[in-house]
Amino acid sequence: MTLVERFLKYVSFDTQSNEETNVTPSTEGQMVFARYLKEELEELGLEEISLDENGYLFATLPANTDKEVPVVGFIAHMDTSPDMSGKNVSPRIVANYDGGDILLNSAENIVLSTERFPELLDHKGEDLIVTDGTTLLGADDKAGIAEIVSAIVYLKEHPEIKHGKIRIGFNPDEEIGLGAHKFDVEKFGCDWAYTMDGGEVGELEFENFNAASAKVVFKGRNVHPGYAKNKMVNSIRVANQFMSMLPAEETPEHTEGYEGFYHLVGISGEVEQTTVSYIIRDHDRARFEERKKNMEALVGKINAEYGEGTALLELHDQYYNMREKIEPVMHVIDIAFKAMQEAGVKPAVKAIRGGTDGAQLSFKGLPCPNIFAGGLNFHGRFEFVPIQSMEKAMKVVVKIAQLVAER
Repeated sequence: MTLVERFLKYVSFDTQSNEETNVTPSTEGQMVFARYLKEELEELGLEEISLDENGYLFATLPANTDKEVPVVGFIAHMDTSPDMSGKNVSPRIVANYDGGDILLNSAENIVLSTERFPELLDHKGEDLIVTDGTTLLGADDKAGIAEIVSAIVYLKEHPEIKHGKIRIGFNPDEEIGLGAHKFDVEKFGCDWAYTMDGGEVGELEFENFNAASAKVVFKGRNVHPGYAKNKMVNSIRVANQFMSMLPAEETPEHTEGYEGFYHLVGISGEVEQTTVSYIIRDHDRARFEERKKNMEALVGKINAEYGEGTALLELHDQYYNMREKIEPVMHVIDIAFKAMQEAGVKPAVKAIRGGTDGAQLSFKGLPCPNIFAGGLNFHGRFEFVPIQSMEKAMKVVVKIAQLVAER
């Protein structure tokens, strides 16, 4: 089975995760896919294969050298985003892409346009795998899984490439922030690892947001509107007042690079009670802490104006910037950087404007930067992945294994 055939098979599984189920994996489809992958790894002759009740699948490619070589892992996640359906995915290959708009679905006039997605033009002349416009594709992160498995197959078929023990790990529920929560780092048994979960070719990431969630519940007082003067407290208006107190330009649509933000992700309410939900993000730990303190201070101002207990804040840290865990072991970045160069890829070291399983794993004792998987426009109908990008990612995995043994 080729890399492309493997990927097309993987996206046929519906593995959309669901943050409402409170079980692991969050959907049965992920376990169905995990069982399929386990059988495939068994047929490929890998060793130490294990699939636990939570859907974490580990396997080993034994070393083919007598040298003492660090154990390196490669990780990808099996779930796809809850943002759009991953059921009945119908991919097709646009061979030798000509640089024009791509009609995904004629019946619904869904077009992948260069005006809206200019990154398409960077892949003119390549072979693109696209959706039919009714689902996401699933390159996030089934491209990563296909690349890792294909790289392992390549190493088995080329014993002249010396490598140490390699561990692979496929986990559920990354898209709902739970991918690393039940990941058994000790059982995985690696000196360090890489998640194959990035986007465009060349991406190499060891910085990510510090992240927190915030929910503010506003309590109101409902009175007949005809007799409400000096009596009514409309929680919707109080919530609106609170939202307007946050910096207007510090939102996702106004920020880039290392700029953090407050992101309003939900609001529901009526006069008596209104709830607003935010996520708070910043790469800098000190600024991250300042953002949380600012939200606490604004809640205090609301309570000072309307009475204690009017606004109730729930604030929870979600994950932290892995940079502080990677910097002491920067050789793991140096190896990936060199592997990309030797695979004909120009490395692009950048900060993730988001999170990754690797961040949480790094804080659990497994340094784990992120490498490109090649897909673009994740989580929606306009997702696509160039075949050539997946091939390069596969080569990077092979090169990393080779370079670690050479060191």
